[in-house]
Amino acid sequence: MMKPATSDELYQDRIPPHVSRSFALTIPQLPTELRTPVSNAYLLCRIADTIEDESALSVEDTLMSLQRFVSVVRGCYDARLLARDILPQLSRRTSPAERELVSNMERVIRTASLQEFQRRAIERCVDAMCGGMHQFQRIASLHGLPRMKDLDQYCYYVAGVVGELLTELFCGYAETVAQRRSALEGLAVSFAQGLQMTNILKDIWEDRVQGACWLPQEVFTRYGIDLARLSARELDAQFAAALSELVGVAHTHLRNALSFTLLIPAEEAGIRRFCLWAIGLAVLTLRNIERSPGFTDGRQVKVSHTGVAMTRILTSISVRHDGMLRQLFEWAARGLPLASAATVPRASPPPQHNRGDALAPQARRVIPDA
Repeated sequence: MMKPATSDELYQDRIPPHVSRSFALTIPQLPTELRTPVSNAYLLCRIADTIEDESALSVEDTLMSLQRFVSVVRGCYDARLLARDILPQLSRRTSPAERELVSNMERVIRTASLQEFQRRAIERCVDAMCGGMHQFQRIASLHGLPRMKDLDQYCYYVAGVVGELLTELFCGYAETVAQRRSALEGLAVSFAQGLQMTNILKDIWEDRVQGACWLPQEVFTRYGIDLARLSARELDAQFAAALSELVGVAHTHLRNALSFTLLIPAEEAGIRRFCLWAIGLAVLTLRNIERSPGFTDGRQVKVSHTGVAMTRILTSISVRHDGMLRQLFEWAARGLPLASAATVPRASPPPQHNRGDALAPQARRVIPDA
């Protein structure tokens, strides 16, 4: 028997549209029993992201705040104290909705209806994300990341860990899903990387305004492009070719995302819709990027309201039919380049990743009581 929703859970239902329109769209598609843990996990990751992105915090203060936040999620530190300390340090760059989310950190933390395995899985995800994300933010610059495998690692920490978490939550929800755990786990990180790479490509210019570039130097160097000197006013065919190569990699990961989704039993239509809507919007975004490589603002390649509506309608009609979903994907992805299998190896966690200990011992500090 389901427990009645608490005021904290009602808050979690209310806040997503203000911090993420895409998650606000997809989370309600999930079975009722999955909405609270998935929403809880998303909001906690969003708080971590808000802390990490705050330019007013020094590197040392950011690390300390993330460590304290991990302790909050583990139940070892008071969420009210952390929120009290962080809120005055947030600059105008932090949106009012994100500021409100941080101020309500305690309400997100004390969600009562989470099962123990769900809580532990969320803790592992937040721990890994906070540690890995901070490693990359410390070296963020307009020079980009050195190699493609550095981009893979970055995507793992900011998205792949979420793919692993969702797999754990889905398998814990239904035995029919758990029976396919091994295959799902083999695709979960790639699924998440496809979505994350799409966002990285869409947000190239917005990230550069913030002093960051997550593109791999080794790809653009082959085309004679110095990422540190990249200018929206000097885009050419070489830039388009390099960008297209990365579109092909993201496209290949999204094909893995579809394979992941089709492993979910057809009777779990809500989980399938949750995945399919995200995949469909990512594919359409890649098509816009491929067609308009000279875009200078992510809004120029954003999927239109009509595209969003059609994605929802067509995937909902086809949700229980694997063949129709494959055809729909091929139609949506028509014209997109595709990376070779050698270019996109089977995604897996970085070698140094250790579940539950992303903030390495040498980086940890004793967290004060107040």
